[in-house]
Amino acid sequence: MPNITRDQVRVPMDVPAEARETFIDNYMAATRGTGRLMLFACDQKIEHLNDDFYGEGIAAEDAEPEHLFRIGAQGVVGVLAGQRGLIAQYAADYPDINYLVKMNSKSHLIKTSQDPAKHQDDPYSPQLHDLQAVLDMRDNGVKVVGLGYTIYIGSEYEANMMSEAAQLIAEAHANGLLVVLWMYPRGKAVADEKDAHLIAGAAGVAVSIGADFVKVNPPKKSDTASSAELLKEASLASGRTGLVCAGGSTVDAKSFLGQLWEQIHVGGAIGNATGRNIHQRELGEAVRLTKAISAITLADYDVDRALAVFEGAEDYSV
Repeated sequence: MPNITRDQVRVPMDVPAEARETFIDNYMAATRGTGRLMLFACDQKIEHLNDDFYGEGIAAEDAEPEHLFRIGAQGVVGVLAGQRGLIAQYAADYPDINYLVKMNSKSHLIKTSQDPAKHQDDPYSPQLHDLQAVLDMRDNGVKVVGLGYTIYIGSEYEANMMSEAAQLIAEAHANGLLVVLWMYPRGKAVADEKDAHLIAGAAGVAVSIGADFVKVNPPKKSDTASSAELLKEASLASGRTGLVCAGGSTVDAKSFLGQLWEQIHVGGAIGNATGRNIHQRELGEAVRLTKAISAITLADYDVDRALAVFEGAEDYSV
């Protein structure tokens, strides 16, 4: 099991001395003392509206937002990522969850690649509120350990989002908070958002503006290399910014756990960021899947053993 000690946490030099111990506390909490991140992505209530929460093949429980928090409380996750208002509504009843506040969001009604012939703009997702609103919530007892922000690299508005994210990272570090950047190549200038070289470039942007972790989509496989093998370029490009892969749409548990193991052990990722694959299941199954994912991410279980955790033949906790 990959464990780290407090003195092994690399604290960025923009974290002031008075916030250093808080940053280490938050890093250790978010990574469960492993240096790896299991991020439960619950920001899709805005991003995908109700499409991910209601309909055929989706557990009836997922129609209610509290399902996310029940999973977070009963399962094994590093952080639950969601918008400030969503967290504020439920955190009093779920005080033990580590929260990561998603600072910007847009709905999927605004397409990621617009039609220039119709004078449609590229995607843009500005910040929803200032950092003080999050700090006030933290001061009120919510276990906020970090912030999240999406940048659509390649959008005509990328400079706005990069500038906003860079300032947010500086302010977050000044207050001892971690930052995870969602880095997605999107817009008219992007021919293939799953191109491995482009994803690596986006990961390099994340380290350049100071993120602690970067969330990317896994690249599409080529004729000669698997997705995990192609992910190596992005893992190298991200440097000391830990790279984690998005989970994508729901697939069977064995396939998902196999992909996750390869992303970490072949592709060099240090974690995962999973939403739909978890919360679209009924509570018991979703909880077991968080444990199976964390068994691979945080404890280096192999796929068969993690699958046994998912199937209930073996328990896992931290």
